[in-house]
Amino acid sequence: MGNGALDGAVIAVAGAGGPAGRATLLRLAEAGAIVIGSDNDPERLAEAVDAARYAHGGATVTGDTVDLLDLDSTREWAARTEREFGRVDGLVHLVGGWRGSETFTKTSVDDWDLLEMLLVRTVLHTSLAFHEGLQRSDRGRYVLISAAGATKPTAGNAAYAAAKAAAEAWTLAMGDYFRKAGGEQGPTSAAVILVVKALVHDAMRAERPNAKFAGFTDVRDLAEAIAGVWDKPAAELNGNRLWLTEKP
Repeated sequence: MGNGALDGAVIAVAGAGGPAGRATLLRLAEAGAIVIGSDNDPERLAEAVDAARYAHGGATVTGDTVDLLDLDSTREWAARTEREFGRVDGLVHLVGGWRGSETFTKTSVDDWDLLEMLLVRTVLHTSLAFHEGLQRSDRGRYVLISAAGATKPTAGNAAYAAAKAAAEAWTLAMGDYFRKAGGEQGPTSAAVILVVKALVHDAMRAERPNAKFAGFTDVRDLAEAIAGVWDKPAAELNGNRLWLTEKP
């Protein structure tokens, strides 16, 4: 396994049980990282963890069922991770969700309530729980996956775009914390946003064999981009958006 920037790094992955999380666990394990995944679905999480372990024998990949909507539980996850492994070098935020409507006027406030919890509250809690540990690391990274719709919202995606925009703003504020903590020497840790149009994986292609998925990012390519974050200096990444699709 790897001997690069991720070798021996301790990376927590929130939302590890979905297709993007599964691909990310595999890629980080391949790079030699110690990976701690969390998800609200224990069975799905266990499958993702087992797949990464099986693919990369000898890799340390564990799963932790954490309620990311509870700040105390999230803080305990962060503290437990650092206590067990001696450090924490990354938090990758892959908690997702989507709700949309036919038109702006048909937007449901219930959609916002759900998306605020999934896409915003989990960012608040993971960033508040992990920021001190990441700052203590010599290669700390907080990685948010966002959507192009946050930059150019459409009428039917108001709730989703607004939630993504809020998550981005919060992450950029965390980046300002890292910047100030670094002082004149510059930040040693970074908060960075990876922007996609949408994600695609093999099961989606199998369900819709004639679909082109134009502009979509394959979850394996996303995982590669996530791993690549540790290859770049913190000052280059911190407070920036890295576009994996065409800017709208």
